[in-house]
Amino acid sequence: MTTETLAKTPLHALHLELGARMVPFAGYDMPVQYPLGVMKEHLHTRDAAGLFDVSHMGQILLRGENAARALETLVPVDIIDLPVGMQRYAMFTDAQGGILDDLMVANLGDDTLYVVVNAACKDQDLAHLKKHIGEQCQIECLFEERALLALQGPKAVDVLARLAPEVSKMTFMQVARVRLLGSECIVSRSGYTGEDGFEISVAVDQAEALARSLLAEVEVEAIGLGARDSLRLEAGLCLYGHDMSSATTPIEASLLWAISKVRRADGERAGNFPGAERVFEQQQKGVARKRVGLLPQERVPVREGAEIVDADGTVIGQVCSGGFGPTLGAPVAMGYVNASQTAIDSDVWAVVRGKRVAMKVAKTPFVPQRYYRG
Repeated sequence: MTTETLAKTPLHALHLELGARMVPFAGYDMPVQYPLGVMKEHLHTRDAAGLFDVSHMGQILLRGENAARALETLVPVDIIDLPVGMQRYAMFTDAQGGILDDLMVANLGDDTLYVVVNAACKDQDLAHLKKHIGEQCQIECLFEERALLALQGPKAVDVLARLAPEVSKMTFMQVARVRLLGSECIVSRSGYTGEDGFEISVAVDQAEALARSLLAEVEVEAIGLGARDSLRLEAGLCLYGHDMSSATTPIEASLLWAISKVRRADGERAGNFPGAERVFEQQQKGVARKRVGLLPQERVPVREGAEIVDADGTVIGQVCSGGFGPTLGAPVAMGYVNASQTAIDSDVWAVVRGKRVAMKVAKTPFVPQRYYRG
């Protein structure tokens, strides 16, 4: 795909003005880093506030009195009892329990759900919704109408509260309609870095003005996809298409926590989502492999795709995400390994350019999450 055929977000010209290095990502021309560099961008987000353009993500509204009940048939999550003003992490599953995509679902009130899906999956997700629940609720695609900004880091709340003081009272996973610079935005106190922060849905024609206003604040730097990836990896957060896919179930991906208790085998509204029987069977009987955190014991980055072996050299898994963790000052990775090797501190090895690199199975997140829970 050439640069000419790549889609552009509403902030594309601003990225070029700021000196971003652009790369193809999910069909878009996106900033991977700015002149500050990935390492400094990462550390700045941990210390102050970083602004990310995530407008390539897909935003969708589901409207109608049956919207929550309808969406609940596609995800293993409690949507019916999701309180107004709150959002929840969810997954679309297929008939085999595989993960089609992960997403965020917010209850905006007035029988309206706000859904954010991954960029690479958004067209198929929209088709999935229309096919399965299109007759039960109104589905409104916002792909061309709304941009999405993420303001992340410990100073994010100070910055955003200058434009809208009420955001300082929000807690992790709360969502609200907020006016910023005169534009009605959908703001959630959440993000993908493990830090406190906000995600801001704004009209396309207002996005650049809002981004420039935020970047004018002394605490804020523009942050690219490179640091976004290293931040989420340190936080132990999954990236769809890498750490999970239709070939992995929520149990294999170590995402049992994301299956709401009322939707589990012994819950009040057990099952009634695609692949429920397989997911419940795995929950009860276990799985052959599972996603774990991995800490390389040498200063050698272990990348996605590297084979994982045991002491005898037998292949027991594969790395799904890996790189350098600037906050830790050391390499970090995640991978799928045989269930017998998932105990914390188990010794395993990655094969990097034909050589074995010692690793230990580790708890995630690698860096403590600092979400604001009030």
